[in-house]
Order: sequence, then C-alpha cells, then structure tokens
Amino acid sequence: MSVTIVEHPLAAHFMLVLRDRTTSPATFRTVTKKLTTLLMLEATKDLSTRATSVRTPLEETTGRSLAAPIVAVPILRAGLGMLDSVVELFPEVRVGYIGLERDEATFQASEYYAKLPVLHDARTFVLDPMLATGGSASAAIESVKQAGAASVRMVSVVAAPEGIDILQRDHPDVDIIAGARDRELNDNAYILPGLGDFGDRLFGTQA
Repeated sequence: MSVTIVEHPLAAHFMLVLRDRTTSPATFRTVTKKLTTLLMLEATKDLSTRATSVRTPLEETTGRSLAAPIVAVPILRAGLGMLDSVVELFPEVRVGYIGLERDEATFQASEYYAKLPVLHDARTFVLDPMLATGGSASAAIESVKQAGAASVRMVSVVAAPEGIDILQRDHPDVDIIAGARDRELNDNAYILPGLGDFGDRLFGTQA
C-alpha cells in the first residue's frame, strides 16, 4: 500500500476552504468538485494506454487512448459530492453505489445498499471524502473485491492515521490518494482537525 497526499497549491487552498466552518454548502460543493479533480488526476496518472490512430481534419495521426474502463464507487451519501468530477473527467465511467450505515456506539459499518457494474476488467476507485475509522472504507473495498474488482484505489479528501492503519491491515494492496493526512480521531470518531460532518456540510443538513 502507498499513501499519496496531493501536494499542489490549489489543493492546499481548496482544503482550507473546506475546513472553514463559515463556508456555505454551495461553495462547499463547488470546492469539493474542484479538489476531487486534482485527487483523481493523481489517482489515475498511471492508467494504462494503447496506441490509437485518428484522422484530423488534415491528416491521419497517432496518439494514446485509455486501455481499460474506469469504475467509480462513491460511498453514500458523502461520496456523491466527489462523483460529478469523476464523470466529467471520464465520461464513459461506470458508476456503482455502496450505502453503509455507521453504528454510533461501536462505529462499525453495515451495508444497506449496493449496486455495482461490471468490475473485473476495470480500474476501480472507491470515493469517500472522510477516511476516519476506516470501517466504511474497508467494508466498501471488500464489497467491490467480492464483486470482481481486481484493481482498487481509495480516494479521500481527508485521511486519519487510524483509517489508514485499518486499510493497511485489511487491504494492503489498495493505494490511498488523499488531500490531507490529519492528526487523529476524537472520542466520537471525527477527524481532527478535519472539517466536520462532510455529508451535512455538503447537503446543508447541519443542525
């Protein structure tokens, strides 16, 4: 497993906007989409390509095209905030969904919904903005593997050391790409310094 933190001036700027408690839901959604673009560019920089020829308006020329399909699997509901960016970058992307509910007492995740496309021939990217305890991410990765995914990467906005450790234990073959590696989890399993409840901030459902 490798853990890659995207170090780009725009990524740092977008991360600070997301952390700011005064950021509105509309701005939060827009910045999430922009940051996800940077994360996905890093996560896909080693995609395999094949030689392809096309005819321009003037002559025939050769170039490279993607050699294998892409699958994006957001973890509901917060992962939906990252999906639009992936669809724009890869219009032919196959999209699956996994719904996981966390027990607030044990912090354990249980699956309540899964709808996945064909995975065995594709590079699969699991999208979850907050890699906190790692329970949801590990369960989602296990689901896509059982459905046939052979190549999986985890893409998150923020990752906590505890979540990284869990994925290292459960899925050492899965690389992590994130916008930040934060300090720790608090007693309620929220990432510190973090940015609060991602889903609530994304959809404007904060109390």
